[in-house]
Amino acid sequence: MQTLTQLRILGLFDARVPRYTSYPTAPQFTARVGKGHVSDWLEAIPSGGAVSVYVHVPFCRRLCWFCACRTQGTKTAEPVGAYVETLKQELALVKARLPEGVEIEHLHWGGGTPTLLEPEMISDLAGAIFEMAPLAPGAQFSVEIDPTEVDGPRLDALAAAGLNRASIGVQDFDPMIQEVIGRPQSYEITREAVDMLRERGIGSLNVDLLYGLPHQTEARISDSVNKVISLGPDRIALFGYAHVPWMSKRQQLIPTEALPSPEARFELYSTARDLFVDGGFEEIGIDHFAKPEDGLAIAHRNGTMHRNFQGYTEDRSGVLIPIGASAIGRFPQGYAQNEPATSKYQERVRAGELPIAKGHVFTGDDLLRGRIIEKLLCDFRADLRAIAAEQAVAPEVAIAMVDGLEAVLPGTTTLEDGVLTILEDSRPLARIIARYFDAYEMPATGHSQAV
Repeated sequence: MQTLTQLRILGLFDARVPRYTSYPTAPQFTARVGKGHVSDWLEAIPSGGAVSVYVHVPFCRRLCWFCACRTQGTKTAEPVGAYVETLKQELALVKARLPEGVEIEHLHWGGGTPTLLEPEMISDLAGAIFEMAPLAPGAQFSVEIDPTEVDGPRLDALAAAGLNRASIGVQDFDPMIQEVIGRPQSYEITREAVDMLRERGIGSLNVDLLYGLPHQTEARISDSVNKVISLGPDRIALFGYAHVPWMSKRQQLIPTEALPSPEARFELYSTARDLFVDGGFEEIGIDHFAKPEDGLAIAHRNGTMHRNFQGYTEDRSGVLIPIGASAIGRFPQGYAQNEPATSKYQERVRAGELPIAKGHVFTGDDLLRGRIIEKLLCDFRADLRAIAAEQAVAPEVAIAMVDGLEAVLPGTTTLEDGVLTILEDSRPLARIIARYFDAYEMPATGHSQAV
């Protein structure tokens, strides 16, 4: 059994490794991938095929200090309206390249604050998306909801557009912690947003929480977790706060001296985990929890869960189309990211171009390594023979990748009949173990801690 001392020796508390929501990870993307690649990739989607779509809305009324996402503040609706018009132009550019009969299986609006859009903007944007490609029967349409930036008319517009899953950011309910991270949001206003969603028949609910925040204690995170459970969510994302002030300047407002130690972070996670499990949630991968009847829990039990830029998902589509500034897409041929700066993104779209800034074309053993990493983070096991068969390579090629792992991370995994398994008490090291299969050089900064 791994003790805290052993976990420390193996690097849990000081290693900086990716979250592996993609492989290769975004720092490996280059400008060698551009609009021509993505145009070809869109045209290569099979006629009548299913795709997923991610729409990024970068605007926020307030800029939370903990956030490292691509966002910008606005006090008026004017720049938001202009941005929606640009999104519509980009959707038209994509539609011109899509084969006939393509449908959307998963649609997600993220940000930023998508609920900053006025009701008519919401309806207009949804109409343009469904003009590009309609929702497939049984499709999932989710939107990130800021309880402090939503009202009845906005939710009416979203419900009319087909919203059937809401994702609410909480982070922490403690008022002092909220003040320190620049995100005041009471339990009462969050409860009101949940009630409004349910009144409109939107029963599926995700909640995001953070551990490792300044001044967070086991008592405070326990209180927040219990309040979240009382909201009755179906799914929880429990992410570790990544303090990267060299990347996100606003994080310089967060007092470094108030952050918990790595060991304390681990205890905060463990406390929250135990409460969620005791509250009837199944533990899903490294940082998610779901009720047994939730689609993610079902996919996890069936071994069909995947990992993408939003975290864990039951989405099995091989195509994720990126819409909006900084949005990242995935295709069978590789990854592509739109221009990160909103101004540059709008400039290129208005010029009639797909606004691709950079990306990565899969080469060599990228897909093989990426699938091993994904299975380890989804299931804590990887059937190397089965993965090799998927990728049409000899099983010995995949199995050979394990050589040396035991010497680097002793006692953390087993390899039996081609199946690599992370031992239960070594699961906190899953991202460190996954890093062993990453063939790319790691940037010196920019990746979050293992815990």
